Amino acid sequence: MRNLNQHTITQAVLDRIHPDTNPRLKVVLTSLVNHLHDFAREVALTEVELMQAIQYLTAVGQKCDDKRQEFILLSDVLGLSMLTVALNNDKPAGCTEATVFGPFYVENEPEIALGGDAANGAPGEPCWVEGQIKGPSGEVIPHAQIEVWQADADGFYDVQKPELQQAQARAKMKADAQGRYYFKTIVAEAYPIPTDGPVGDLLHATGRHPWRPAHLHFMIKAPGYETLITHVFRDGDTYLDSDAVFGVRQSLVAAWVKQEADAKEGGATTHLHFDFVLNPI
Repeated sequence: MRNLNQHTITQAVLDRIHPDTNPRLKVVLTSLVNHLHDFAREVALTEVELMQAIQYLTAVGQKCDDKRQEFILLSDVLGLSMLTVALNNDKPAGCTEATVFGPFYVENEPEIALGGDAANGAPGEPCWVEGQIKGPSGEVIPHAQIEVWQADADGFYDVQKPELQQAQARAKMKADAQGRYYFKTIVAEAYPIPTDGPVGDLLHATGRHPWRPAHLHFMIKAPGYETLITHVFRDGDTYLDSDAVFGVRQSLVAAWVKQEADAKEGGATTHLHFDFVLNPI
């Protein structure tokens, strides 16, 4: 087709999608083209602005590596990550809510025994974390796999410190036969998301702060249940109502309780107790 204009080009693009295209891909791509074209018409997008957008996305990709996912960070600060979580994790009442994955998860973290030290030398105040993994009817879920990761007291994840020779403030373990888990780590502190890349430029340009409230990441897997990806947030944090990535849910806010040190609990003077309820498949 020749002589396309701003009114006819959208349908011309859609007509190029072959009828045998994967049905889900066709649905997504058709909607994407329609929305992109409508957006361009709505804001009267200029050629200069389009090139700036392309250069921005190129810079986001160039900032990604095996330890930093700038596209996830961009999705997070635009609220797209949390919107997708909400769309796909509408769990029954009583099940633990999901929240964003974040850009700093890594596979093959060190495995520790129950009661072990997940901090592994990370700076921070010692903290004892414990709880139980259950199903929605109160049934115990034995031997669930639990992965945890967090920032240290300086506001950095271990992968942001290239000088480190070992993983810190991240670990995996298995709950016991009664679904109980417990380990030593460090107290979660608020921290800013990385602002040394294109996402930081966007926050600055729109007058937004980069801070996330203090939290501990969990990913929990058990046969017969949906995998849960979530955080536990520290009650009283300044940024609970203005999380840079929109990930806070009230049901995930818990108290880090000060108490006397107990040698059986690694000498920690701060304790967190949080039970998780998984959704059956």
